[in-house]
Amino acid sequence: MARTGEDEITLPLDGREVVISNPGKVFFSERGETKLDLIEFYRAVRDPLMAAMGGRPVLLQRFPEGAEGNSFFQKRVERGSTPWLETTVVSTPNGTTSDALVAADLAHVAWAVNKACLGFHVWPNRADDPEHADELRIDLDPTPGVTFPMVREAAHVVRETLAELGLTGWPKTTGNRGIHIYLRLEPRWDSYGVRSAAVALARELERRRPDLVTAAWWKEERGQRVFIDFNQNAPHKTVFGAWCVRARPGAQVSTPFDWDELDDDFHPDRFTIPVVTERVASQGDPWAGMYARPQSLDPLLALHERDMAAGLMDAPWPPVYPKQPNEPPRVAPSRAKKPKD
Repeated sequence: MARTGEDEITLPLDGREVVISNPGKVFFSERGETKLDLIEFYRAVRDPLMAAMGGRPVLLQRFPEGAEGNSFFQKRVERGSTPWLETTVVSTPNGTTSDALVAADLAHVAWAVNKACLGFHVWPNRADDPEHADELRIDLDPTPGVTFPMVREAAHVVRETLAELGLTGWPKTTGNRGIHIYLRLEPRWDSYGVRSAAVALARELERRRPDLVTAAWWKEERGQRVFIDFNQNAPHKTVFGAWCVRARPGAQVSTPFDWDELDDDFHPDRFTIPVVTERVASQGDPWAGMYARPQSLDPLLALHERDMAAGLMDAPWPPVYPKQPNEPPRVAPSRAKKPKD
């Protein structure tokens, strides 16, 4: 580490030199972790971090005043005075394109942290293969009134359902109140196919445990149940990255874990920067097996075909997307026009 000025240091990372301004700026108030502390954390978890998001486009969530300040999202980045910065063209649902940062190596991560990025939201495809989504992300979203024990129970239901289909789900905390379960896929399907599979899985989970989980897109229909947010797999959607630190005062990390850890004492708030640093040093990467064995989407697509043959329509899409084939009216049931007598 070299000092280039009173308020700057230069870090050698993955063969690059990254200038870090104001390295002592406090980002997380609970223990006082600084900008440099955050970069050092990412250096400590470099291998699992790069296995999870290396080579993928990322959407940056920047917090100029630290975790408790306001934030904004940045999709478009410019190389400026950093000619080695790797970007790739990404699109929005309406077709607008921009050059997004690629998490090519640790130097790129540190460059973003220097810009006060406290949230890496990761695309489900690699930058060098934009046509194929090689991850299905199952988002267990705690609606108001849902407790973490309910999310935990729902996660076990997901695991059991996937196992019956011959699939393996790999869990992580979101860094907040939920759980994400990933399937690393063979790179054979686009995001439309992956979303169809996610819709089918959400509906199957609701059939099995309608008291606990819901596939209802409209909030008024969910009740106090865990929502399986299938639309996190829609084209161009990103999900908060594994091993990334949330903008919370305690610096909680979105942490992959083993299924046998998910017991009554498990809670995501305990996975902070110092805890996760020690976990990785002593236990390695719980997701190593996921990368070694990409899976087929066919069992979930078979559920989708069964539902379509039974006359079900597609699930609603978010409002920013163009109207899709076989999609029901994009209006909440309470606002839909009632048939006349």
